[in-house]
Amino acid sequence: MPEGVLTGDFPSWQGFWKKSGAGWLFARGALMSAYKEAVRLGVKFTAGLPHGEVEALLYRNSTDSQPDVTGARTADGFEHMADWIILSAGANADVFFDFENQLRPTAWTLAHMPLTVEEYTLYKDLPVLFNAERGFFIEPDAEKHELKLCDEHPGYLNMVREHEGEEERSRPFARHQIPEDSERRIRTLLQDTMPHLAERAFSFARICWDADTVDRQFLIDRHPRYKSLIVAAGGSGMGFMMMPAVGKVVADTLEGVLEPRLREGFRWRPEQAVDRDWQSTQDRYGADGKVMDFRDVREWTHVG
Repeated sequence: MPEGVLTGDFPSWQGFWKKSGAGWLFARGALMSAYKEAVRLGVKFTAGLPHGEVEALLYRNSTDSQPDVTGARTADGFEHMADWIILSAGANADVFFDFENQLRPTAWTLAHMPLTVEEYTLYKDLPVLFNAERGFFIEPDAEKHELKLCDEHPGYLNMVREHEGEEERSRPFARHQIPEDSERRIRTLLQDTMPHLAERAFSFARICWDADTVDRQFLIDRHPRYKSLIVAAGGSGMGFMMMPAVGKVVADTLEGVLEPRLREGFRWRPEQAVDRDWQSTQDRYGADGKVMDFRDVREWTHVG
């Protein structure tokens, strides 16, 4: 590691350096690569408002046949019909369909910090640095020359009661800012590791959602009641690092050839969610060691 990068004292830190078998995933680049390959293979995408905004699933309800999901309606009123429906909407999956408490939308927080061209050259081979109680950062991206920084914590919920008499549920929302408490945690991480950057302004910040299952295993299965519906959810903070292998699991589920061990592990399993503890940390650490609620946030950053 060049001089002038990891300049902190790392107070009370203990750990190790893994020289191989570890790394990070360039999310935007991976998605663009997958998109281009899908288009090459003939996949057609419908995106943007209102044509690409799904409002609801469509159902067939008949006294003569089993109820089924038959398609999706988008915000422009168009009904997209299909033989098979794959519901893979991340933290929003629970908005479109009743997952019987198997999913908990949980949010984490991230920020980007700009570097000069000279700094980028110095930092570009920075290894991933992760502390289970503080957070992590990775080397700057080659296009924008920005460091990605995340504070570590069990997650934020957004508990709301949508209808009178119903229990509160976590519901995702978009915001390109983070709580000020999160910013303070990120700057504490920097003070420990790279104090010369600890006061530099962020160039970007946002909350990032995923859906936790009870056991933090994927939920990928044919629905037991709606025969044309396949659910693919429950990333539990680990989904993207399985790209593209998780796509093969979905395809094998569709074709009915998923190996038994995975089929059992990823099955539809509402029995696990009976009397679910929504405040469970699910073996995550950081912050005050508890799940937080966006309703308690008083101040947000003003990045940009």
